[in-house]
Amino acid sequence: MSKPIRLALVGIGKIARSQHLPAIDRVGRLDLTAMVSTGAVDDDVRFETLSDLVASGLAIDAVSFATPPVGRFELAVEALAAGWHVMLEKPPTATVSELEELRRVAGEKGRTVFAAWHSHEAAGVGAARQWLADRRILGGEVFWHENVRDFHPGQEWIFAPGGLGVFDPAINALSILTEILPCSLFVEEASLVFPANRHAPIRSRGAFATSQAEARIAFDLDFESAGEAQWDIAIRTDRGVLELRNGGADLYIEGVKQAVARTSEYEALYERFVGLVERGESDVDGRPLQLVADIFLTGGRETCEPFAF
Repeated sequence: MSKPIRLALVGIGKIARSQHLPAIDRVGRLDLTAMVSTGAVDDDVRFETLSDLVASGLAIDAVSFATPPVGRFELAVEALAAGWHVMLEKPPTATVSELEELRRVAGEKGRTVFAAWHSHEAAGVGAARQWLADRRILGGEVFWHENVRDFHPGQEWIFAPGGLGVFDPAINALSILTEILPCSLFVEEASLVFPANRHAPIRSRGAFATSQAEARIAFDLDFESAGEAQWDIAIRTDRGVLELRNGGADLYIEGVKQAVARTSEYEALYERFVGLVERGESDVDGRPLQLVADIFLTGGRETCEPFAF
């Protein structure tokens, strides 16, 4: 594709302003042609709804969605029906079935759909995948703690049905696990802690079994953690211990920090999206969302004190 891809960004909230807009600006093969938002947008090209954009007749090639996951499926179907390629912020949809239907519809219409897991592009993740590829996994731990008030202030949707609660950030850990491990994961046990006044969990603990014999990956997830955020994964193998710290940005082997190239996760995502569009391919990795669904299906449920922002 010789001409820039004319892109519309839908959902101009915190993540769009801090990550999507700067990344789009840095990727030379993208032309931000329109923004869609129900809130205030400082731009000359503005639409209240995706339907308004479709009806305008403005020439668009692709749409990137940074909206909450609930309701995104219908928007993505509308974009595909308009003949546009689609990129989806994580988690890509509210349900596994919705994601599979988007894969089918995109294939039917010959359009790209990209489930964009930004943590796949963290600096240490690719090197971790390579290091683990020929090793036997013995076990591991995931520790993913942050405070929702710091990262999602006042965002009530995150505890509404379909908002995922603690799994909105923790699905990043699952996306890293499914990306780096040379084996499959299955929920062995899980607990889910729901605030008395909310529909999504604020904490979860448990473990994954793996397809490699007795290996077990424990997880400890907290969305109301005091202190600094901590996003760490440790994997024990038959030939040493690997750690990914700081959300995958830092890689340690046997306690020694490794040299990895610094990356802009969202810039790398948009570069990948451009490549997928140009090659006529899709990338729809549903494994992290499937693990979340399995935890909800099998986990025991507890109730804690009400939550307020």
